[in-house]
Amino acid sequence: MVRTLHVNLFEMACVSHIVHGMWRAPENARHRVGELTFWLDLARRAEAAGVEAIFLADVIGVYDRFQGTAPALRTGMQIPNLDPLSIVPAMAAVTTHLHFAVTASTSYEPPFAFARRMSTLDLLTGGRIGWNVVTSYLPNAARNFGLSEEIDHDVRYDKAAEYLEVLYKLWEGSWSEWAWQNDAARNVVTEPEGVRRIEHDGEHFRVEGPHLVQPTPQRTPVLFQATGSERGLKTASLHAEAIFIGGRNAAETRANIRRTRQAAEQQGRKGEDLLFYVMAGLIVGRTEAEAQEKLERYRQFYDVEAAHVHAQAEIDLRECDPDITLGEALVQKNASFGNMGRRFGAEQRVGDALTQIAHFDEGRYFAVGTPEQIADAIEVWLDDDGIDGINLRQYHSFETLDDFAQLIAPELRKRGRLKPNPSAPETFRARLSGQDRVNARHPAHSYKFSPMETRFS
Repeated sequence: MVRTLHVNLFEMACVSHIVHGMWRAPENARHRVGELTFWLDLARRAEAAGVEAIFLADVIGVYDRFQGTAPALRTGMQIPNLDPLSIVPAMAAVTTHLHFAVTASTSYEPPFAFARRMSTLDLLTGGRIGWNVVTSYLPNAARNFGLSEEIDHDVRYDKAAEYLEVLYKLWEGSWSEWAWQNDAARNVVTEPEGVRRIEHDGEHFRVEGPHLVQPTPQRTPVLFQATGSERGLKTASLHAEAIFIGGRNAAETRANIRRTRQAAEQQGRKGEDLLFYVMAGLIVGRTEAEAQEKLERYRQFYDVEAAHVHAQAEIDLRECDPDITLGEALVQKNASFGNMGRRFGAEQRVGDALTQIAHFDEGRYFAVGTPEQIADAIEVWLDDDGIDGINLRQYHSFETLDDFAQLIAPELRKRGRLKPNPSAPETFRARLSGQDRVNARHPAHSYKFSPMETRFS
C-alpha cells in the first residue's frame, strides 16, 4: 500500500517563529499576526492547499538567556506572542476540513480550567482540535507564574502525568453519552444521573468536578508530544497519538521510531497506535535554478542575533575567532556548554556554526528543488525513514504555503502520496486513525464513564 503524507503547517502567533528575520522580506505578512484577517487568510489557503492541520506552537515566557530580554524584543523572536487557543475558532469558522493543534503547558494552568477550554474548542470546531502536550522549560515562564526558578525536569513530568489523569477523568468519565438531553417536553437539559464528580485528590491537584462541558465529538483531543529525554519518551509513548521525532539520517530516524514503538508496546499499546512527524523545510521552484535563487533570497534576510536568542546561546559566536572550536570559545568566555550543546558539537569550528545558523539548513528533512525533486525526497522519508507526516516550516507568509499548494501538493497527489479532502467533515482523530474517540488501548479509555460511579440525583 502506498504511504500517504500527513501535513501540518507549522505556525506560531508571533512575528518571528523559527526562521528569524524573514518577516522583513518583501510581501511577507508576518507583521499582520495581530490582525484577524491574517489568520482567516491563512486558514483558507491552508485548506485549499490540502494541508491537514495548522499546528500552533507556543511559549509562555521570553527567551532571555542570551543577553537578557532586549534581543528577543528587538528581533521579534517569539514576542509579541498571542494565545494560540483564542485564534482557532475564527479559523474554524471559515474552513470545513482543516484541523488545528495547539500547544499548551501542563506546568502552570490548572487542569480544570484547561479541560473546559479544550472541550469548548472541540465543540466549536466539530472535533477538529488537537493538543501538543508540553511541560515548559523557559526560566522566565516559571517566574511569570510566581516561581523563582524552573520546575525540576522530572517533577514537571510527574505533574504532567497527574495533569493528564485529571483531564481524562473530566473528558472521558464525568459525563455519560446520554446525559445531554435538551428535552423540552420533559424540561430536562441534562440527566443528573448521567453526570458525576471526579473527586480527584492527588499529589499536585485536587479537583472535585463535574466537568462543565457536555461530551464533545472527540472528548479527548488528539494528543501530540515530542520525545527527548528518557522521561519524555516514557510519557509520549504512553499518552501521545502523534509524536515529533527526528534524526540526522534515515537509520537514526528509524531507530528513534522503533524505540518509541517498543516503549508504547511495553505500556500496553500497539506500535501502530502512534504516528511520527518530523520538522521539514521545503523550498521549491519550477526549475532548480529558481529554487536555489529563492533559497539565497531567503538567506539574505536571516537574523543571526535572533538565532542566538532562540538557541539560548551562552556566548555570542560573532565575537569569537571563527577558526577556534566552540569548546575553546566557551573556555575563553568562561561559559559552560549548555543550551548550545543541543545543536552544536564542542569540536565544531565557530565559523562553521555561524554558517550553519545563517543557512538554516536543517539536515535530513530539508529539501530544495523542483516539485518532482521535493516529492522524490518526501517519498524517501515516507518509505525509507518510516515517517508519517511533516510539520511544514514556513519561510515566507504566504509564499511557503502557496508554493506547497501550487507546486508540491499537485505532484504528491499525482503520485498518490497526499489524500484529498474528505467528502464530509470529520474529526481530527478520524482523519488520522479512522475513529472519533481514543481506542481501548489508550490510557484515557480506562476513565470512561461508568454508571456504577457516584451520580447526582
